[in-house]
Amino acid sequence: MAYLKVDIGDIVTMKKPHPCGSKEWEVLRIGADFRIRCRGCGHTVMIARPKFMKAVRGVVTKVADRDDFAPPTDHSFPADDDAQN
Repeated sequence: MAYLKVDIGDIVTMKKPHPCGSKEWEVLRIGADFRIRCRGCGHTVMIARPKFMKAVRGVVTKVADRDDFAPPTDHSFPADDDAQN
C-alpha cells in the first residue's frame, strides 16, 4: 500500500464531507494521529493515522505552494548566562 505524503499546513480532501459541507481540511499536526481543521467552519478534529490515511482522497494544496501559510517561529532557548540567574 502506497502512502500519501502529507506535511503540516497541507490542504487535503476527505472521502466524506464535514456536516458544514466542506471536504477540505488543513493538516495541523502529524504523528501517531493527525489534527486537522475544517476549511469551511474551522472545527478541529484528532484522527488516528490509519483512519486518516483511509479517508483522505488527495492533497489539494501543498504547504510549499501556499502564500498564506506562516511557518512556525523559532522558539530558541535563553543563553546559558541568563538561565543561571
